[in-house]
Amino acid sequence: MRLTSSPGLRRSLLALAAASALALTGCASNPGSPESLGPSSDDVAASGACSYPETKGRPAAKPVDAPHTDPTHSGAVAATVSTSVGDLAVTLDADAAPCTVNSFLSLAEQGYFDDTSCHRLTVRGIYVLQCGDPTASGTGGPGYSFPDELSGSETYGAGTLAMANSGPDTNGSQFFVVYAPTDLPPNYTVFGQLNETSTNTVAEIAKAGTESGSPDGAPKTPVSITGITLK
Repeated sequence: MRLTSSPGLRRSLLALAAASALALTGCASNPGSPESLGPSSDDVAASGACSYPETKGRPAAKPVDAPHTDPTHSGAVAATVSTSVGDLAVTLDADAAPCTVNSFLSLAEQGYFDDTSCHRLTVRGIYVLQCGDPTASGTGGPGYSFPDELSGSETYGAGTLAMANSGPDTNGSQFFVVYAPTDLPPNYTVFGQLNETSTNTVAEIAKAGTESGSPDGAPKTPVSITGITLK
């Protein structure tokens, strides 16, 4: 199963059988094309700097500047994601995913996530709430991309906070919260964890299902992010 979001490429996300393909995507220009890819994660680890190349032909969904290439945080970073259904307490892992956390916090500080809707809920096969697209269409991004930060041993238990993508090294602004254990390949950068109470809040939203009643769609109970702050 795959979790993706790419322009014009919304795959069917009905995870009814092992053969189903589910894409959790977070927009990039042309997934897999050189112009949308920065240095590999190995290059980033070696240099200690991050890279956020422009996704040509895919402007930012909301005015925003790319992050500084030097990560500004390390270790565990406590943050609060304020939403229309309550505050979600998260701990970001700036050691395991420095460039991802650097981007997430930069976008948060610039108000990029403010007044945006979590546009996608999946309730069968995989169990995630996806957010981070100001257009709520599944195709919006920040106008830049950055490499994956993967160890190859990623798992996606309840409370996991991870990046959506449209292929290797195409991270942008879209991310997902796992509200129940989900079996996914280790293709999605894990950059944080919700606490138990916050995970339960998302699980309660999921119980109401999607707006359409299908296994994948906008949540029936709307979820809007009002702001993200450091504790």
